[in-house]
Amino acid sequence: MIKMSYLVLLNAALWGKTSQSSNYLQSGPELALDGLLTSWTHTNTETNPWWRVDLLKVYRVNRVTITNRPGNGLRINGAVIRIGNFLDIYNNRICAVISTLADGATATFSCGGMEGRYMIVHIPGDQKILSLSEAGVYGYLAGNLAVDGAATQSSTFTGWFAEKAIDSNRGLQQNTACASTLNQTNPWWRLDLRHIYRVSRVVVTNRKDCCTEQMNGAEIRIGNSLESNGNNNPICAVIPAIPAGESYSYSCGGMDGRYVNLIIPEDMKILTLCELEVYGEGSVLTTVQ
Repeated sequence: MIKMSYLVLLNAALWGKTSQSSNYLQSGPELALDGLLTSWTHTNTETNPWWRVDLLKVYRVNRVTITNRPGNGLRINGAVIRIGNFLDIYNNRICAVISTLADGATATFSCGGMEGRYMIVHIPGDQKILSLSEAGVYGYLAGNLAVDGAATQSSTFTGWFAEKAIDSNRGLQQNTACASTLNQTNPWWRLDLRHIYRVSRVVVTNRKDCCTEQMNGAEIRIGNSLESNGNNNPICAVIPAIPAGESYSYSCGGMDGRYVNLIIPEDMKILTLCELEVYGEGSVLTTVQ
């Protein structure tokens, strides 16, 4: 039986790049993403100290999590969380203000789908110190239709579930963030966009370690039929090869379809992909049974 799974948001900050207004001793900005509650970032005492993560792409941010340091937690009081696309802090929109947060506590702040490449935490005022234990950013790649869809595949290699190819994590931190079938005849992976879209391009990301050839020869098919599990729909492109960890974009010229399939039409093949993104001009049909 084929299981259809849905999107689980991951912390997009983990594959971003961090910076802050100044570093106190060895308490650099990357410590807010190390997963440890016993370490924390720390700026110097200054005017308007800030911490920033560059998500590398524009996201629709649903929520931000902040974990306070286990001591001297009062320093975070009044911190402002901003989301946006500007290096100038004050040009970005405010998601939330941290009025108070207990020592070592984690708080979640809803950002309602605000779009931005940067998440910034800053404290306005003179003689301030900004210190964070951990930060998280959860959302979807902006414009990527795949994140609102549902994924399934012909079989599943242990833990490499179909939905991992639409979790907005291109798998560059760990390949278990990728999807993979078993070794079989005609392995396939399918995305249900839930609506019919006019697809302009599909972006496919390959795994970064071994076995990059498991993508070779995959056909990208787009259409509205589930005949043969959707694998009879028209072909957008054939993937000859994608280098390790690379993302290649394939133009589909405005093909209409609800389903996007990848299939390798050969015997004894494994289909592995770390991320599939779909970009289009908008929904053609707004109601789907």
